[in-house]
Amino acid sequence: MVTVADCERVQSSWFRLRATTLGGTVSDDDGLVWTDGLDGFNLLFPRALTTVAVRRGLDRARAVGRTSMGAWLSADTDASALAEAGFERGWSPWWMVADLAEVAEAARKPDPRVALEEDTDDYGGEHAEYREQLALARLRPRVAWYAAAHVGPGRRFAGRSWSFLDGGLAGVFDMAVWPPFRRRGLGTALLGAVCAAARDAGATHAVLNATPEGKLLYETCGFRQIGEGTTWWWHGPAVPVEDAPGVGGDA
Repeated sequence: MVTVADCERVQSSWFRLRATTLGGTVSDDDGLVWTDGLDGFNLLFPRALTTVAVRRGLDRARAVGRTSMGAWLSADTDASALAEAGFERGWSPWWMVADLAEVAEAARKPDPRVALEEDTDDYGGEHAEYREQLALARLRPRVAWYAAAHVGPGRRFAGRSWSFLDGGLAGVFDMAVWPPFRRRGLGTALLGAVCAAARDAGATHAVLNATPEGKLLYETCGFRQIGEGTTWWWHGPAVPVEDAPGVGGDA
């Protein structure tokens, strides 16, 4: 049986992989795992918190110029230390799971508008750096898959999705269809493509955290909600590196 703890583990593994592969860092401070990378500065699913430990994390974030930080928690984790350090309660991840055989059935028919890619020219301008993330899709052995949707005679870029293999589970991340192209079946096709890739690599189930607008699509494709989590967020000024306190080493 897939549990919320499994969903949290996959989320943590994804953030860690992205940080270590794409130029960020992962730090362990007395059992608290912090990642600093393209996903921002994040504390990942601590079981217990103290104000002292949280403030050390804030010192680390501010020392490297971060002006915001996220904390991902289980629903039953005491967040009072975060509140004391100036964090505010944020949105609640809705953890969902599906048998990959059922997801594949929901999106089994190949869709010529969607393909797996290991590099792309889709991103430019202010979004140009996103292309660098496709380095994850080129890792060997393969553990991550990127799918893109293109529509019309001009093959307009219409959406994307990722999956990530962690043991027998596949995490689904960063799935989006741009507003002009919604309600055309692209979300189902993107989800089917990345889930099928992970299934072929050995995953038996897929997990994700859903937003209210995405939940209906996932349910249609065989996902069911098994629980909720919480997020907390801090926003504040950075401090010059020369003025920052010592922050220790990276793990």
